[in-house]
Amino acid sequence: MSNEQNKFYTSISNYYSEIFPHNPMQLQFVKNRVGNLNEKKLLDIGCATGELGFQLSAEDAHVIGIDLNKDLLNQAIRKRGEASNPVFQSGNMLELEIDFKAGQFDTVLCFGNTLVHLESKALVAQMLKGVMQVLKPGGKLLLQILNYDYILGEQLSELPLIETDDIRFLRQYRFNKNSPKIRFYTELYLKKENQTVVNETSLLALKSKELLDLLREAGFQNRELFSNFKQDAFGGKHIPLVLSAAAPSF
Repeated sequence: MSNEQNKFYTSISNYYSEIFPHNPMQLQFVKNRVGNLNEKKLLDIGCATGELGFQLSAEDAHVIGIDLNKDLLNQAIRKRGEASNPVFQSGNMLELEIDFKAGQFDTVLCFGNTLVHLESKALVAQMLKGVMQVLKPGGKLLLQILNYDYILGEQLSELPLIETDDIRFLRQYRFNKNSPKIRFYTELYLKKENQTVVNETSLLALKSKELLDLLREAGFQNRELFSNFKQDAFGGKHIPLVLSAAAPSF
């Protein structure tokens, strides 16, 4: 995570759970792809405030959530209280082989457009190599980013507005034809405080074929794309890209 990305998440950290509340379909997707979660060992990359981790642990999975933003992590740790599961810790998705044992996890999750915070396809390849290393044979990688085929093809300049009683969150894209990155501009308006928090950061606009090629090169099998966590077919004018892939079974 770059300094500007870290600054962005710190600026919205106190409102993160309101902006991005837990989506029950994420948990259902994991259960559909993995099966019974009882005693399964899961790694949640980019765990943020831990909402998904709590849902997974309620299904008796053993969960480790990692994130690089200390403000988001501290919220997750406070919510957990004295419980031992899930575990939340600082961690870099490029250092999985350093932080965890080979074959430690049944499933690795990376939701919330986390992957495209990496700055290049070479770094995505490095991350996928690490995921392969820490997965058990036949283990699953479950991933969600945005559908940059659609966003780039349509030059989609604005994502749907997020608004609650307390906040309004504006999200816009700014394109550069000479770069694989796009600028992500946000305005978080705090209604009670009558205050606006503005940020801008870079994201890697990774297309579906590029992602599938990187997964294939890393050795992942059974690579499937979906348009949402309900597992509808991928393709067309939809914003999410959801993926399931598996490490080889030996």
